Amino acid sequence: MTQDPTTPEPSTRETLDTGVPHIARVYDYWLGGKDNYAADREVAEQVLATGNTATLNVRANRAFLGRAVRFLTAECGIRQFLDLGTGLPSANNTHEVAQRIAPESRIVYTDNDPIVLVHARALLTSHPAGATTYIHADVREPAKILLEARDTLDFEQPIAVMMIGLMHCIPDEDDPAGLAAQVLDALPSGSFLALSQPALDINGAAMARAGHVMDKLMPNKITYRTQEQVTRFFAGTELVEPGVVSAPQWRPDEGADTTTRAVWAGVGRKA
Repeated sequence: MTQDPTTPEPSTRETLDTGVPHIARVYDYWLGGKDNYAADREVAEQVLATGNTATLNVRANRAFLGRAVRFLTAECGIRQFLDLGTGLPSANNTHEVAQRIAPESRIVYTDNDPIVLVHARALLTSHPAGATTYIHADVREPAKILLEARDTLDFEQPIAVMMIGLMHCIPDEDDPAGLAAQVLDALPSGSFLALSQPALDINGAAMARAGHVMDKLMPNKITYRTQEQVTRFFAGTELVEPGVVSAPQWRPDEGADTTTRAVWAGVGRKA
């Protein structure tokens, strides 16, 4: 994997402590990206040294994002996306997948890491027929996100909320299910929630070892969850078939590898 990070803008570089690992940059390293620092790589390599298949998991998670957006755009007619905790740009970002199918699609990205937004603004450029904008906010600030998203999205029309690889960064004491409910409550009927989360009950021993490493080295606690716990995030929606399943098994492309990975994923429709 490439280890030379892209240098952020000076104004952003001043606000960053690159000696503190950040989950978005750890994931970037696992995905083969270059927007990471030594502290991020240390965490990533120590997790891999436990025997955890983190690289395969995050790639399965990223592939689920692409399939979910394609499904929502092509099959459900969704033209608006609110992507919470987007992470660093990689291949097939939400707006790229959606606007290939429907160029008029409008996407709002949010993240709480300033380096993510620097790279997003530089790389995630919209098709001229649609719109792509960015909000610097934490998912624990749903009122701020919803207020600012109204500048780009029409809350009278269905919106797909993307919470891909996000909720494990939100500990139980911060009520992640309540945060998801606050966002969904503000959306009209026919909106969707697409969500994925590292699993506690798939490859449990390896995930526990990885969790121990990350809790030791990361500033914020990482919370893996069971299939039942992840399913609760979809309260108030009707789950799209096949429900909450291992990410590679959610509506896989023909001939795709459907090996079980330690990531739960699903899509639900608000009635």
